[in-house]
Amino acid sequence: MQFDPKLIQQLKSATRIAVLTGAGISKESGIPTFREAQTGLWENYEAAELATPQAFQRNPKLVWEWYQWRRSLITQAVPNPAHLALVLLEQKAPAFHLITQNVDGLHRRAGSTNLIELHGNILRTKCFENNHAVEAWQEDGQIPPRCPFCGGLLRPDVVWFGENLPSTAIERAASAAQHSEIFLSIGTSGLVNPAASLPYLALEAGALLVEINPDHTPLSQYADHLLNGPAGEILPELVAQVWASKGENL
Repeated sequence: MQFDPKLIQQLKSATRIAVLTGAGISKESGIPTFREAQTGLWENYEAAELATPQAFQRNPKLVWEWYQWRRSLITQAVPNPAHLALVLLEQKAPAFHLITQNVDGLHRRAGSTNLIELHGNILRTKCFENNHAVEAWQEDGQIPPRCPFCGGLLRPDVVWFGENLPSTAIERAASAAQHSEIFLSIGTSGLVNPAASLPYLALEAGALLVEINPDHTPLSQYADHLLNGPAGEILPELVAQVWASKGENL
């Protein structure tokens, strides 16, 4: 795979790199995107109709069990070569931020540490009533289980439709974008805000924009380097070529 030598040189000399990932990178690990058709017991439900506070209030058992099904799919998946290439990129870059819209935790499982999870993490749990994190609770057969601190219902620690993103996460992400020299947008449709605004913040601040995606997106026309194809094929080769050109062992 051949890349623009200018891109290799730019990545090689960059000191501040920010990355935004979306559902495409997880799909390469076998995780269906959020809006893809449900299967089995869930084929008659629309995902967007279950991922709301109102749906949970109407039928908390249904929503909890749907998320348990999604968790089971995610725990069977493993990080793919794109996840692993981003770990290596973090280790090599002097300053690196990985911003993800994904809730599956695969970046963390792969070994990424400077990670901003904009939409939360489906493998974590919190209290619906008071929003505090809960790591363990009494298994008494009740669905959903109850918060051990206040007795409220437990829910997955993800951002639902109609909820705001955690302010700390979006502030960190915006700062990372605005201070980046190179911003990589990987496997994201560019349609969901506020995440979709981050590449434009980077552009306005003078960053070089690289998009990696099998399909064109609204962002594609603004990319300095447009790499069409699977992230699991492109990213490992790109990272290998950058650091091989620096004479380093990978």
